[in-house]
Amino acid sequence: MTTTAESLRCKECGRTYPLQALFVCDYCFGPLEVAYDYEKIRRRATKERIAAGPPSLWRYADFLPVNERPAVDLQAGYTPLIKADRLAAELGLKKLWVKNDTANPTHSFKDRVVSVALQRALELGFDVVACASTGNLANSVGAHAAASGTEAYVFVPANLEIQKIIATAIYGINVVKVRGNYDDVNRLCTEIASEKKWAFVNVNVRPYYAEGSKTLAFETAEQLGWRAPDKIVSPVASGSLLTKIYKGFWELGEVGLIRRKEPVVCGAQAEGCSPVAAAFREGSEHVKPVKPDTIAKSLAIGNPADGIFALDIVRKTGGVIESVTEQEIVDGIKLLAETTGIFTETAGGVTTAVLAKLAAQGKVHAQDETVLYITGDGLKTLDAVADTISTYEIDPRLSDFEEQVLEQSVAAPKPGRRHPASGKAAASRATGKSSAIQKKKAKGAAK
Repeated sequence: MTTTAESLRCKECGRTYPLQALFVCDYCFGPLEVAYDYEKIRRRATKERIAAGPPSLWRYADFLPVNERPAVDLQAGYTPLIKADRLAAELGLKKLWVKNDTANPTHSFKDRVVSVALQRALELGFDVVACASTGNLANSVGAHAAASGTEAYVFVPANLEIQKIIATAIYGINVVKVRGNYDDVNRLCTEIASEKKWAFVNVNVRPYYAEGSKTLAFETAEQLGWRAPDKIVSPVASGSLLTKIYKGFWELGEVGLIRRKEPVVCGAQAEGCSPVAAAFREGSEHVKPVKPDTIAKSLAIGNPADGIFALDIVRKTGGVIESVTEQEIVDGIKLLAETTGIFTETAGGVTTAVLAKLAAQGKVHAQDETVLYITGDGLKTLDAVADTISTYEIDPRLSDFEEQVLEQSVAAPKPGRRHPASGKAAASRATGKSSAIQKKKAKGAAK
């Protein structure tokens, strides 16, 4: 297999560079991305060839900037696309899907980007891999480095969730906690990358790393029967994920695998770190850096490298970038769990809460076929919801169960659940959080 990638190209001025460990244009300092020979892809990448490929992101190898599939493959990608009828009903929608990337090897979408970045780094001759991370990327780099026998260093904010630190250190790699936020960590890693011959997956090999996110779009289209949905809702941290999902749908249209139809792209941020959402609301062409202050630490990038490109895509597709409060994030986590059985981390709470807000505002319509991208597992951010969980504790007596559990559960049923006594579907809780909050807000705004 030879790569279909032709060059690295500046996203600002269009200058091209060889396929090396480069990430910034020498002329205008714009970011570089991979450019492809789409005629070559068109000849290679048939639906039949893709279907015959492995049940992982490597079934789309013709669209990726590598010469070979990796010798060691953790089977990242090809995660479930779940029809979310109960969540749709709660939000007043009819056609809603959840792309569940918690099913990846280290339980986040970062396994996609690391799989591609590590393979390209090895092809370029690197023998040490590293990253700046808010947690999920560190987990994935650790796992892939361990599986491939590659030396690794990961740098994370010192106040990162303990679950994510443990889930990285367990792989026996070098974990460096930096006293500062993600932007401080990223600056340090950029300095180290200029001094060491190391492959920092999201610095000097970032153009290759970012391409792994496209496979979310490829899988979505294939799982929908080779079509694009009407709308998508994606979390926004650096902005790279959103831009690459869009690029994936565009590429499928470019080579004729789907009709040339790109979805309306919507972005989701936490209010405590929402520079891209703020720029969208203000109609600005610039994204002003902010100091993050949110429980959604995996989205806590105050100076997003691809923020302006995310803005451009959302605007040209007719989408929206919204932000939600800390309480709405927690409500979003619980709403998704209670209606789909998917436990998401805080980033997924942001995305779910933004979808609820957009549905309540009429910006996602009932008939829109919508895909919600859930990018990380809730076991990574247990502290965010630990104080909101209720349980029962009783003595081992039938009377205690009936009086202290059954009667209370019947009196306060969950949304859409069947009544344990009558078998009838229960109405939403009177105190209803989650989508009910959005519905009340929408009614108030309409008055």
